Amino acid sequence: MAMLQEFKDFAMKGNVIDLAVGVIIGAAFGKIVDSLVQDIIMPPIGKLLGGLDFANYYLPLNGQAANLSLAEAKKLGAVIAYGNFLTILLNFIILAFVIFQMVRLVNIARRKEEPAAAAEPAPPAEDIVLLREIRDALKR
Repeated sequence: MAMLQEFKDFAMKGNVIDLAVGVIIGAAFGKIVDSLVQDIIMPPIGKLLGGLDFANYYLPLNGQAANLSLAEAKKLGAVIAYGNFLTILLNFIILAFVIFQMVRLVNIARRKEEPAAAAEPAPPAEDIVLLREIRDALKR
């Protein structure tokens, strides 16, 4: 029972819940970026590079015909699927850039909050004020 209570305390901490929410939102955002790359960005690039689906670009390693789709070529043996790799790499670059921008905005917001107005120093004690007046009188 003690272990169950300890697990409950751990799972209900704010950090764990925040992490879970972050992972879920991150997965959903990853799907959005994946769709953006595969459905919006890569088709025009593929058209510019010969009208083929960019994800189907590969180098055959077992003598497969070059005009097969990637799935058919994989059935016949090993291939280097560089088109698929480049698509995933572009996915990563876009996702990393968006996350960088989000972290940058959070850091800017934190910097604006930090410099709070400096509190005025407390007035000196009475005995210090009297000693300063005595010092100034002696100088005259």
